[in-house]
Amino acid sequence: MVSPAGRIAPLALAAAVTLAAAPSAPAAAAPSSRTTPSAQLALAYRATARYHRHSAGVAAGYVPDQYCVVDPNGGPGALGYPHFNHAYDGSLDPAKPTALLYEGDGKGHWSLAGLEWMVVDKDGRTDTDDDRPSLFGQPFKGPLPARYKGQKVHYSLHLWLWKDNPSGRFEPFNPKVACRPGTTRPRPVAPAAPTTPAAPAPAPAATSP
Repeated sequence: MVSPAGRIAPLALAAAVTLAAAPSAPAAAAPSSRTTPSAQLALAYRATARYHRHSAGVAAGYVPDQYCVVDPNGGPGALGYPHFNHAYDGSLDPAKPTALLYEGDGKGHWSLAGLEWMVVDKDGRTDTDDDRPSLFGQPFKGPLPARYKGQKVHYSLHLWLWKDNPSGRFEPFNPKVACRPGTTRPRPVAPAAPTTPAAPAPAPAATSP
């Protein structure tokens, strides 16, 4: 499926050209090792172009997050609405990202902007990285701590294949993506500090009549 006119990013166009020129690889080879970074980009382009149709992404098992994600550190830009397919947790296949990243206008229109791959860290520690994976010639970021219940320490790689990212095509957050007011996950409310009851005033001293 081809994206609407004018919405194909330069990276996607380059990937399409590479796809036509790339030689086929042996079927037995692992997807992440059998191809060059340029050919991997072409595979991602070919496999995810159909997900411009939001219903196709959902039908393929990508479940929409109800919240738009911003940088938790307060940096510029956002991630959009992640759509996770946990069948692809740990995927290093360019054609099978763990998540699709969509922009939503709140009126039912979805625009595919990027992709994300996530791999669980083997020892569950954020201070070791001897198992850091790579894809498209890029090392994954991390190890990153869990950000929601059930998530583990993990590595992550973002690819802004369908929307230009001025910060870099593999940076997590895109300054060209914005979350509308009221669409982000509410921050936990810190419990109020307990108040110490005031000590009773001392009784007045007795005086002689």
